[in-house]
Amino acid sequence: MSFGITELVIVLVIVFLLFGTSKLRSFGSDLGSALKGFKNEMSEEKTEGSRTEMNETGDDTEKEAKQNIN
Repeated sequence: MSFGITELVIVLVIVFLLFGTSKLRSFGSDLGSALKGFKNEMSEEKTEGSRTEMNETGDDTEKEAKQNIN
């Protein structure tokens, strides 16, 4: 059982009648802001993960250098 164009249009008309365009506009704006925030947090997480890996690698290299000197 799949939805066709007619059923989708009927559902959209009912949603517009129930909520009105102003509520739907604010809902869309809130949803967009939430998605944007989520994407920003995910990109920050990747950046922090890369920095952590670099720091760990740098620490190991520093330890090895000290051992080679001694």
